Amino acid sequence: MLLPGPAKKVCIYLNEDTISHKDFLSREIMEILYERGVAGATVLRPAAGFGSHHHLHHRGSGIDADPHMPVRIDFVESPERVNAILPLLEGLVVDGLIEMQDTIVVKAVMADKSQAKPGEPAR
Repeated sequence: MLLPGPAKKVCIYLNEDTISHKDFLSREIMEILYERGVAGATVLRPAAGFGSHHHLHHRGSGIDADPHMPVRIDFVESPERVNAILPLLEGLVVDGLIEMQDTIVVKAVMADKSQAKPGEPAR
């Protein structure tokens, strides 16, 4: 569980269609973060974007859909856990960007699912 106090925010920028040795790279990274016990992670898919290759990509739809869209994976975790995971992530991301910044967790709450009534979401 992530505790209030100093932490690291990590943002990983990739292309949606980037493949790893097992799967799409974004899926493999999410699986690694989950297996390593990271408190939470989010994949963000923008409507448009460009990277170091300076080619503008738009989401589009149907035949106009761009399969090479950017994605961003964000997570916040303790400095110790980030330092343990970072070398693995650096080895996987061969075309993209990993950004990390210091942050402070003010409040981190994990809902007690045992107190939720049936059919009611945990709070």
